[in-house]
Amino acid sequence: MKTNTIITIGRQYGSAGREIGHLVADQLGIKLYDKEMLARAAKESGICEEIFESHDERPTNSFLYSLVMDTYSMGGYTGNAYTEMPINHKVFLAQFDAIKKIAEEGPCILVGRCADYALESFDNVVSVFIHADLDARIRRIARLYDLTDAKAKDRIIKTDKKRASYYNYYTNKKWEDASSYELCLNSSELGIQGTAEAIVNYVQLKEKLAGADKRL
Repeated sequence: MKTNTIITIGRQYGSAGREIGHLVADQLGIKLYDKEMLARAAKESGICEEIFESHDERPTNSFLYSLVMDTYSMGGYTGNAYTEMPINHKVFLAQFDAIKKIAEEGPCILVGRCADYALESFDNVVSVFIHADLDARIRRIARLYDLTDAKAKDRIIKTDKKRASYYNYYTNKKWEDASSYELCLNSSELGIQGTAEAIVNYVQLKEKLAGADKRL
């Protein structure tokens, strides 16, 4: 099953967004990038991967923290403006560049990390946001990490807050807002397999309609 589409997936914590992404990738025969984006950005920027992991979808506005972390960074970029930039901004820009380069290599799935914003200028992108009912997410996280419901809920709230802050800080859009994405799906209603099928069906229909328009 071939596709020419790049899919970006934003997701609430516990909504099974990454698992759904892997199912879509398998069905479409394309690669999924999650943590691999961090490794790629680290390699191409010269900034150590541990710094990318410490900043992963977590914005920090602490100037002192940025200065301290900056001493561990070996920037691959040149120019005074970049050199003087706080490390969290360097990390975002390096990741932004890596996302664009990955997308230029062909169809793929990119999970989180403002990929939809990074690829706004690309014509062949479908941006997806996966959410789920809180009770379903609590059950999933409690089961996966052997937590009490209370601890699972606390982890969900904190993780979503970090993701929202990161997305809202670096983009001109709002995390979770339907207008920020092309397609929003509730995985607790459709199930993991059903949500993956919905994404695949949407992509195939969009490509079919685009092909029909070209023939007119």
